[in-house]
Amino acid sequence: MPKTRSHGDGGLYWSEPRQRWIAELTVGWRPNGKRIVRRGSGKTKTEAKAALDRLLERRKEGSATAVGGFTVTEAVRDFLSHGLNGRSTATVEKLTILAETHIIPALGGRVLLDPRQTKELTVDDVDAWLEEKAEVLATRTLHDLRSILRRSINRAAKRPKGKGIRNVVLLCDELPTGRAGRRSKSLTLAQAVAVLGAAEAEDSTYGDYTVVSLLTGARTEEARPLLWPEVDLVGKVDADPPIPPHVNVWRSVRAGGDTKTKKSRRSLALPGRAVEAMERQARRQKRQRELASDRWQEHGIVFASDVGTELDAANVRRGFRRILKIAGLEPQDWTPRELRHSFVSLLSDNGLTIEEISRLVGHSDTKVTELVYRHQLRPVIQDGAKTMDAIFPDSVA
Repeated sequence: MPKTRSHGDGGLYWSEPRQRWIAELTVGWRPNGKRIVRRGSGKTKTEAKAALDRLLERRKEGSATAVGGFTVTEAVRDFLSHGLNGRSTATVEKLTILAETHIIPALGGRVLLDPRQTKELTVDDVDAWLEEKAEVLATRTLHDLRSILRRSINRAAKRPKGKGIRNVVLLCDELPTGRAGRRSKSLTLAQAVAVLGAAEAEDSTYGDYTVVSLLTGARTEEARPLLWPEVDLVGKVDADPPIPPHVNVWRSVRAGGDTKTKKSRRSLALPGRAVEAMERQARRQKRQRELASDRWQEHGIVFASDVGTELDAANVRRGFRRILKIAGLEPQDWTPRELRHSFVSLLSDNGLTIEEISRLVGHSDTKVTELVYRHQLRPVIQDGAKTMDAIFPDSVA
């Protein structure tokens, strides 16, 4: 009588559809109680028995869980599904598109742990992939791709199924330089005057949004969810010190409604033309509420749609480019975030210090202002020479 295999040592059986002997081994259990099974096969029972012995050996080594395709695809999709808790829908969508477009087609078939090392993901694989992508993608995008892959493998290595996985991405510390991205720019004074005039003349939500964004330097993700309770168009003249008309920038469209940094929570005095834009928007919104009737959804949003809902980035971009066309600029050359760059540039050109500008735009320190807006800032290093020239004028020959 043939000897029965011990419990946990797997089994062999004949598959009629495949016309092969199948080796099967249970390597663990899922949270729902179902078995995690690994299989091998052979044309003869002896070959299948050898495949089963290899599965048993790999299980002892702690690597059997990788056999059969614990692939990059599985790790990345698991990370996208379960490793982004608390991230906004837009962030998840962006990372998913990057992964499905650039990671999975190129590396998805590689195994994260393969004792035979025939299909295992290697450092050379990652380096070659990044170098190839550097020819068509910006450096920032390469950084995002490497981060997705690294975090996916880290998560996989922490799963019971991933015992023994090493994260080869950590060894790829030299990120190749990608294609040059689109450099942000700012409006000149003449262009800014034209854009303000066009925005006010258009008399629309997008026009007044443009006016307020340019004159306050608010980020587009801060201006879109701005609420009326955070806007004071009157101020308090009799206060000590007097409080001018202002807006509280205390939230954004980021996950949880938080601003980008703690210092991004700030109260900004409103210039006269920004106050007028807000007043026009209040009157316009009253008419929109009456026209929409039952369709109106009250959220208290300042720059809302015709039915009271928050504008999305695409809405704002289209509206802004319509205004640029009226102003005589090429719409495709500009984005709404460059209103903020223009704010910095115009203040710098008119003598405001980098410390003051940094506080107005809500940066954590002046280094961020210098790094992000270095092309819009007037070189402060010239100030010393100008001051010394005023103290010590040219000598008389």
